[in-house]
Amino acid sequence: MPEPYILVLSGAGLLVALVAWLPLALRQLPLSLPIVCILIGAGLFSLPVIPFDVSPRSWPEVTERLTEFVVIIALMGAGLKLDRPFEWRRWGVTWRLLGITMPLGIAAITLLGYALGLGLIAALLLAASLAPTDPVLAADVQVGPPRTGEEDEVRFGLTSEAGLNDGLAFPFVHLALAIALSQTNGEPWLVKWLSFNVAWEIVGGIAGGWLVGRLFGWLTFHIPAKTQLAKTGDGLIAIAATLLSYGITEMLHCYGFLSVFVTALTLRAAHRDHEFNEQMHDLTEQIERLAMMGLLLLFGGALVGGLLSPLTLPDIFFVLLVLLVVRPATGLIGLWGFNASVSEKLAIAFFGIRGVGSLYYLAYALKRSDFPFPDRLWAIIGLAVLVSILLHGLTVTPVMRWLDRSHGRDPDTGHPVNH
Repeated sequence: MPEPYILVLSGAGLLVALVAWLPLALRQLPLSLPIVCILIGAGLFSLPVIPFDVSPRSWPEVTERLTEFVVIIALMGAGLKLDRPFEWRRWGVTWRLLGITMPLGIAAITLLGYALGLGLIAALLLAASLAPTDPVLAADVQVGPPRTGEEDEVRFGLTSEAGLNDGLAFPFVHLALAIALSQTNGEPWLVKWLSFNVAWEIVGGIAGGWLVGRLFGWLTFHIPAKTQLAKTGDGLIAIAATLLSYGITEMLHCYGFLSVFVTALTLRAAHRDHEFNEQMHDLTEQIERLAMMGLLLLFGGALVGGLLSPLTLPDIFFVLLVLLVVRPATGLIGLWGFNASVSEKLAIAFFGIRGVGSLYYLAYALKRSDFPFPDRLWAIIGLAVLVSILLHGLTVTPVMRWLDRSHGRDPDTGHPVNH
């Protein structure tokens, strides 16, 4: 029997090979990389030679930190690949999804969770965790790499929404925490929540992200010397900007997720057409895919280890309602009157992918306060992520290719078809 260390090295080599090859192999198939990762993870952890418990309930600290890392890397990648300049009117689809769709979704999911018998606080936490779409698992519905022109309204809307709503859902996680704490110590929570968790943490996150982005933009593209960071050709600069932006903002008790995405947008705006943007994006994407695959292998292991065992039949109906009714309905309400075709609105409303961000929010909250039904909450979130990966992963390739063709674009390049 080989040493465990040798087995780990061999497995890591196989994982890296799959990271490089699978996206190419799955490009035209109705199958996604996350689905394959979960299947591999479920198979591996079903083997008797790997008797490890990888349930998030057993490893709360590891779950929180691993999901946190994957999300911030994905947020940097999402911000770097957006070609569209940040302008209020040109980002109209984003503001509708953030300002209308997400709050309506949180309200609807809270009511449904309360109807499940979870209680108001647990239902609110569930809603805050499930409301934001995911920047990690939504690669197939996002815009292409920088300067490729693959940026139609559907892909732009879903990319920008996933980039910003992770940070903007955090106040509602803190709202659930604040109410839970108030029930324990009797202290008032509303003023502190509005002034600190909403106003300060959002404004501070945006400001911190902008300052770090401006600094890195100057050092990378505009410093008057031969030592511009862009001349290194090393995409690790994007990782440095990610970690500094997140770390500094979190030390100031502001929303780091929001800060990282704003840093990415500001860094890209410093020299929008420079080829170094592609190098930064490419390295970020590689690290994101590697971290995502490792996380989803563990998620597959958690599934076969009994993560979903506390589920009840109403819980399953709840998850299906959230994904098949609540998100599409609130998405279409948010896009009412928006200048886009019906097919584009339907695609944006449907592809509200839930994923790693939901896992992070639940891990974050359960570590900081006692909520009722923690195992059931993990089971519901786990099922929502699994169903979203399967549902959206199996439909995204045919739907997006059909959408490209119907709008006169080549589905393989995203460029207009010449007739």
